[in-house]
Amino acid sequence: MKGVLKYAPGVGQVDLREVAEPAAGIGQVRIAVKAVGICGTDLHIYDEEYACRPPVILGHEFSGRIDQVGPGVSGLAAGDRVTAMPFAVTCGRCRYCQQGLLGLCAQRLSIGSGVHGAMAPYLVLPAGIVHLLPEGLDDHSAALAEPLACCAKALLDPPGIQAGDTVLVTGPGTIGLLVSQIAKVSGATVVLVGTAADAPRLELARRLGVDYALPTEDGEAHGLIGQLTHGEGVDTLIECSGSQVAISQGLTWVRKEGQIVQLGLFGRPLKLDYDQIAYRDLKVSGSFGSSTASWRRALALLGQRSIQVTPLISHILPLSRWEEGFALVRQRVGLKVLLDPTLA
Repeated sequence: MKGVLKYAPGVGQVDLREVAEPAAGIGQVRIAVKAVGICGTDLHIYDEEYACRPPVILGHEFSGRIDQVGPGVSGLAAGDRVTAMPFAVTCGRCRYCQQGLLGLCAQRLSIGSGVHGAMAPYLVLPAGIVHLLPEGLDDHSAALAEPLACCAKALLDPPGIQAGDTVLVTGPGTIGLLVSQIAKVSGATVVLVGTAADAPRLELARRLGVDYALPTEDGEAHGLIGQLTHGEGVDTLIECSGSQVAISQGLTWVRKEGQIVQLGLFGRPLKLDYDQIAYRDLKVSGSFGSSTASWRRALALLGQRSIQVTPLISHILPLSRWEEGFALVRQRVGLKVLLDPTLA
């Protein structure tokens, strides 16, 4: 079979190459991949900005169907529609594993970076990290379960948004649109901001039910936030853009004793008026990846149709067009780009 392979260290070193077709071993299942999302992490691996273990097939946001069940597996069967947590290898003994925070395990190896991922027709995974998909959720939409689980960890594990809160989200990408919807489901009034170049994404946000979605350049956001909060500032800032300007500006829009939740990655050191954290009694938290609890919550939200993910999918391409897909993500064209190994 052919997979999108990071075949050697260094910038680039990625190609669609022939790789051995895997078989399910003890405690494992083999999954026929139906869809896999291109994540910013895949671009960071391409650019040699994120640790990986080449040669390794990329891709960790996926859905598929089990077609082989190895010895010792129970509760899963051939034909089951599934997705999976990305944590293929963990120690199972550290404090983080015991709390279900598998992404923090020092021995963690994730699919798509530490072990072979889903940008191929098949992948083999430990049965313990595999989840059944909710009924009625199509294969392409199901590939967004992983980014939704990351958002659920940030906001719902433990719950950080209350009904009646005013929440500001910076950055209308996939993560920003997902956390905006989670905040709405939690009962908050949501303001999502971006730049003028984000106009199509901001319009999509409005169609998804976000209360206010607008660019920051004209100053309207500042006035709106003051009006909504009677000049106090928002209860929560959720930073999803990875922009120095956004976090600096957003910091001034949070009320005293408010909170900042950091999801976006900047990729470089920042200059911030950090004394404001102490002066205004702000609470700051960061969140990266998902947890066992957040996966349960994300799949429940998808099953209940509380979160819309299908409108976020802008492109579906065959594996042979992976380079085009990477370029679309890098250039911020569309939104969520999927590869479908079943397409010619």
